[in-house]
Amino acid sequence: MELGADPGWIAALLAGISLSAASGLRVFLPLLALGLAVRLGWMDVGEGFLWLADDPVLIVLAIAAAVEIGTYYIPLVDNLLDLVATPAAMAGGTIIVSSLLPEMNPIGQWTAAALLGGGSAGIVQGASVVGRGLSTTSSGGLANPLFSTAETGTSLLVIALTLLIPVIFGLIVVGLLILATIGLVRAFQKDNSRESAVQSSNPEGNST
Repeated sequence: MELGADPGWIAALLAGISLSAASGLRVFLPLLALGLAVRLGWMDVGEGFLWLADDPVLIVLAIAAAVEIGTYYIPLVDNLLDLVATPAAMAGGTIIVSSLLPEMNPIGQWTAAALLGGGSAGIVQGASVVGRGLSTTSSGGLANPLFSTAETGTSLLVIALTLLIPVIFGLIVVGLLILATIGLVRAFQKDNSRESAVQSSNPEGNST
């Protein structure tokens, strides 16, 4: 699939971005879905990524997905898991996009995969971490199981829509990722402004 000759790379790229976004919610479900889609002939990947459809890999991904989903229902562990899930999600997103752009120059392939796949997963994971933090502080963690269920359900919905309407849904996901990025930047700027205001009102800090 060469970029200059086959317009199908656009659909592949959008599908990759969408699945990468789903990785920001659950790391292993999108990889498992991609492997199954390749196994059933619904999606094509480069020869170097055909291992995703191998039985041992699918079994490992299925077990990992089940463990990940279950672990997010354990109090306190869910917040700690986000520390590991963030880099794992970005790695998963990078692999997904790279596998769906098989004929690119290797350097361009992995660069695009890291920026688009890893970036998409990172944005969603960042929003998820913020949301879980708010859930923890506002409910003492009691609402976290509901939040985790919503994450898993959303990831599954994103995967299903990606397989059904990759281009249309991919464009929607790109738009949502842009909005999420703007929201995260504004939240970060607001936190910095609040800290600056606190420091200005108490310039001597804790000194006596």
